[in-house]
Amino acid sequence: MSDLSSPRALPVHLLPLAIAAALAPLTAAAQEATTLDRIEVTGSRIRAAHAETRQPILTITRDDIARQGHTSVADILQNLSSAGSPAISRADALASGESVGGYYIDIRNLGATRTLVLLNGRRLGATTSGMQDLGQIPLAVIQRIEVLKDGASSIYGSDAIAAVVNIITDTQFDGAEFTTRVGQFSQGDGRTQEFSLKLGTQGERSGMMLAAEYSKEDPVWAKDRWFSRDGNAGPDYPGSGWSPISNKGSHCNPCAGNGVDPKDVRWWTLKEGGDPGNRNDYRLFTEDDNVNSNEQMMVQTGLERRSLFASAYHDVNDSLRLQGEALYNQRITEQQVAGYPLQYKLPGNSPFNPYGVVTDIRRRLWEMPRTTRSELQTYRLSGGLVGNLEFGGRAFDWDVGALINRNRLTKTARGDASLFARDRSVKPECGTAADPNCKPWNPLLPYGVGGPGSLSDPELQKFLFPTFVDTGETTTTTYSANLSGSLFDLPAGELGFAVGYEHRREQGRFVPDAFSQSGQSTGLEAVTTEGAYSLDEIYTELSIPILKDMPFARELTLSTSGRYSKYSNFGNTLNSKFGLSWRPVDELLVRGTVATGFRAPTISDLYGGTSSSFESYTDPCGIGHTNSVNGNAACTAAGVPLGYEQLGQGSKTCTGYPCQTPDQFFRESNPDLKPERSTSATVGLVWSPRWVEGLDVSLDWYSYTIKDMIIKDSVERILRDCYILGNAGRCASIVRAEDGHISSVHYGVANLGLVKTQGYDLGVRYRLPELAIGEFKLDWQSSYTTKYDEEGVNNAGDKIMIGVVSEPGYFRLRSNIGLDWEKGSWGANYGLRYYSGMREDCVPKRPCTDPDRMAHGEGAAVRKVGSNTFHDLQVRWAAPWDATVSVGAKNLFNHQGPIMFSQPDSAFPYYGGFDIGRSIYMKYQQRF
Repeated sequence: MSDLSSPRALPVHLLPLAIAAALAPLTAAAQEATTLDRIEVTGSRIRAAHAETRQPILTITRDDIARQGHTSVADILQNLSSAGSPAISRADALASGESVGGYYIDIRNLGATRTLVLLNGRRLGATTSGMQDLGQIPLAVIQRIEVLKDGASSIYGSDAIAAVVNIITDTQFDGAEFTTRVGQFSQGDGRTQEFSLKLGTQGERSGMMLAAEYSKEDPVWAKDRWFSRDGNAGPDYPGSGWSPISNKGSHCNPCAGNGVDPKDVRWWTLKEGGDPGNRNDYRLFTEDDNVNSNEQMMVQTGLERRSLFASAYHDVNDSLRLQGEALYNQRITEQQVAGYPLQYKLPGNSPFNPYGVVTDIRRRLWEMPRTTRSELQTYRLSGGLVGNLEFGGRAFDWDVGALINRNRLTKTARGDASLFARDRSVKPECGTAADPNCKPWNPLLPYGVGGPGSLSDPELQKFLFPTFVDTGETTTTTYSANLSGSLFDLPAGELGFAVGYEHRREQGRFVPDAFSQSGQSTGLEAVTTEGAYSLDEIYTELSIPILKDMPFARELTLSTSGRYSKYSNFGNTLNSKFGLSWRPVDELLVRGTVATGFRAPTISDLYGGTSSSFESYTDPCGIGHTNSVNGNAACTAAGVPLGYEQLGQGSKTCTGYPCQTPDQFFRESNPDLKPERSTSATVGLVWSPRWVEGLDVSLDWYSYTIKDMIIKDSVERILRDCYILGNAGRCASIVRAEDGHISSVHYGVANLGLVKTQGYDLGVRYRLPELAIGEFKLDWQSSYTTKYDEEGVNNAGDKIMIGVVSEPGYFRLRSNIGLDWEKGSWGANYGLRYYSGMREDCVPKRPCTDPDRMAHGEGAAVRKVGSNTFHDLQVRWAAPWDATVSVGAKNLFNHQGPIMFSQPDSAFPYYGGFDIGRSIYMKYQQRF
């Protein structure tokens, strides 16, 4: 197959358009121009009257953003009732990789990579794993956000499976505007500060705007929150999850092996004031010596952002405009997790070994918590010509454009030890004439204890802990051309059309530090991800009016669109969409769509190098599994003893499930992946009764089916297939140690998934008649999920659909109510965010509300927790000097969500999408 990125792959007749676009130094702005009452909205390239109601589109205005006190685009979108769990929660302190630190949106819980994000109608740049960071867009320049809650691959191509988010910026701003905002949690931490300045000028034929924005959010520590300070199970189970790999250090005598029963292994730690060289100065290590790693961890990462945005236009004449934008953004994210839990065999000849034989030791490197600073710089520039022309008495609109979006990432980490330095530091010659540059380390000296080889020595820390640097770069380049207008008149109106072409190239590279690639540090192993692909696409769209101004048919319009995509790496795909809008009476619209969609494999899916992680899972061969198969033929053949309890860190029995492995597991890419396929449908009503002025009600039913989903083959799936279903072929990648615990698993990505989901969206907006006490506006948005089923396998090996509605993040109902009041120069906004109850799998030694629950003929015991409602309030005053002062609180009553032992979307026993405290703020905006 030819490389579509070569000039020869570009059709000759489109070269003039591509060249014109490439020469334009500015970016085409959002398709928001109007011609009388004809507008163009997200999801269609055809301008038409009432187009904004023909598809399920939610519009968030600048006023909506200001009155709800949001601090980022991601906060705005995550607050939508249709939003799923955060893709990478800021509470997921153990997350790693190039996408950590970004803000991503997941509509309908179908995955962040299945919601396409546009900036002024053009794609946002993505990581090699397809993640689109919303954090790079400054709030100051946003005019509105349009969310199309429907599949739109026929208009926009890959990734537009679940929804399309189009962030539209100002185009004609005249004047100056300064905004500052400060806030913090009522606990006194998590301080935020934001500053923005926007300048604009408009002339007779030209205009430009420049905006600068700075924001900073301080981290919040796990030790300062009620749900995370005590361990992995909340305040009712203090000590749960505390690590036996302690900052005090310990060694075993006798150790496992050589006929020693594991139950007879003894671990020793240095007595207070003891001599580390004297065997008699060690005492038995007890559970009281375990360490709470949460004391060193962030429950919310720190974030800092600097952004510059510019846009401009120039009308060459009445029918030709040159317009565009440029963006620079720097995002810095700070993470910290506890010092590394080192397990090591101390050589017998080490001067710090009191026994003179190889001895197993444990030591958490508490003096050097693991920190990661992720700095992402985004450069975005695009340009375009927009015009109109007349031909045959008809008006046509056209545009050509080009875009380049480049993300450059630098991740700087410290806290993992060099294995070279570790091995040298415990040898007899370290620090002698034979190795003078070496710094000796005594791993048996507890934290805070001085003496020869103490890890508190700054010089020893420099020797053991190098600075690791990962780098990455992704580039999106597009050339496009579009033409729209009407072909001819039908009895019910004009037959509208749009056609267009797009060439796009995606290339990316992520290079882990040399230590990570060689596996010569205590950090996760990873190798380089690098690859590229390109594509050419053409699309066409028609809007066909069938009836107009007839009884029970004020309007009946059929719309259809199709997109043909030719990829350099997997071939061709054709996707289509059909829509029908029927207005039986003026105040009622009935709408429906049926669409096919696709998502192409990402660079990471196809060309990613092997990477490692410490996975959390529940071993079916352990008696802690809800449906344990301990003692069956497969478990016994693998060497798992009867009565085996799953082991976690320090080879200690797990105190909670899923339980994190003490060993690295390995994930690999798959160059043979094919695209995901989807089918979506919507049917809805929009009602604006004429006898209730200001009331708009919408109700939409939706359905999605996604086949051949590209998913990471999970450890849980592999273990189930091997030990429960008896599929011996799935056991090959599992390695178990002598004690029965899983020491290694290799797995990859594959087209394994099938998902079916259905539900309803309800929207009610009502502007009440003006009253003596002021003007009120109500906005009520709800999403109700009737079905979310994932394909799985039962104990008999038969394929089944497993419902996950009400599992953490998959809420049956999310509902937001906002009430806004305004009178004169004063105003207030009160909001409620409702989340229905959740359930999680029961685990041993923890409460279980439904222990006898069955599903698909199997035991499926669950623990249920109730619903949660968070309240927000803002009060504002419009000052006479053209300024606005606002004060507010998010989570006004400091509501606390429930403890979740499964730690969903978090590294702690709490749902990662919930508020972690009351956040209070003050905002000042001055206009000039």
